[in-house]
Amino acid sequence: MAGSIEQRKSEHIQITLNEKVTGDAITTGFESFTFIHNALPEIDFSEISTETEFLGHACRTPFLISSMTGGTALAETINRNLAEAAEERGWALALGSTRALLDSDGHPPSFLMRRYAPSVPIIANIGAVQFNYGYGVDECRRIVELTEADMLVLHLNSIQEVIQDGGDTNFKALLGKIEALCAGLGVPVGVKEVGWGIDGETARQLTDAGIAFVDVAGAGGTSWSQVEKFRSKDPVRRAAAEAFSDWGIPTADSVRMVRAEIGGRPLVASGGMRTGLDAAKALALGADFVGFGRSILKEATQSTEDVLETMAVREMELRMAMFGIGVSGLRELKGSPRLVRKGF
Repeated sequence: MAGSIEQRKSEHIQITLNEKVTGDAITTGFESFTFIHNALPEIDFSEISTETEFLGHACRTPFLISSMTGGTALAETINRNLAEAAEERGWALALGSTRALLDSDGHPPSFLMRRYAPSVPIIANIGAVQFNYGYGVDECRRIVELTEADMLVLHLNSIQEVIQDGGDTNFKALLGKIEALCAGLGVPVGVKEVGWGIDGETARQLTDAGIAFVDVAGAGGTSWSQVEKFRSKDPVRRAAAEAFSDWGIPTADSVRMVRAEIGGRPLVASGGMRTGLDAAKALALGADFVGFGRSILKEATQSTEDVLETMAVREMELRMAMFGIGVSGLRELKGSPRLVRKGF
């Protein structure tokens, strides 16, 4: 078990870095939107604030590092670089799937990032489908304790599990088990997709069950059917994965769908987020936080300094977008009438 998990995680990193893992004819949808420029913003750029809060945690930016990896020596390097940078710039940090902490020798230090990020929110992560394979509240509580996480996110990855050799595909009757976890864990529980988005009705069902936040993780970025295609030894699964390269709800559409259904609960936009301008559009459409994943993975394999530079660029892009429409805080950015569809 240990070797298989570690090998899979190593292959995921290398494939994501080196292969084409995005769909051919699907995008995030943010390219369809533009901001109406304000030539007279009437604000001081130096006074623009990106401060916010996430479930009671004060944050200097509305940015988080999306769940990516863990369970290998390279993953420890990646996560340490990400954690150190997150601490320095005030980004929230989401860990990769932490099942390896309990199932195997899966390189535990790769998940234990609190020592490098003592003050920012840390989000542990496990697949919701594991509730049908022996996991429950006790296992999730142990994960939270080991990682010293502030909250837990459950990832939903049905299509990935089908393509993955030996994947866990029993997604029956999970909603009641999610509800029991939300009631019994003692820290906030969120839910995220892995690149195919969440629709409004599903989001409402989840928040009715007690989910504290929703990360849409929409389509337009990494497609995990394509990642698993490169790993699979089954020619049927590899061929079938090709038909799903453009599957999913574009991130921009998913944000709008979910925001309409979950009231004021925190909403995270991730999935193909590449720039701070993308982030500004997501926030204007209704997101509270924006997650960056593969767009900072290469830098995370290199050094903390490389991650910090990329973070600084993303923050500058967000502040420039806010300056360009004349808003000095995130509250004004959300729902801004200056975000319109192109061709206005």
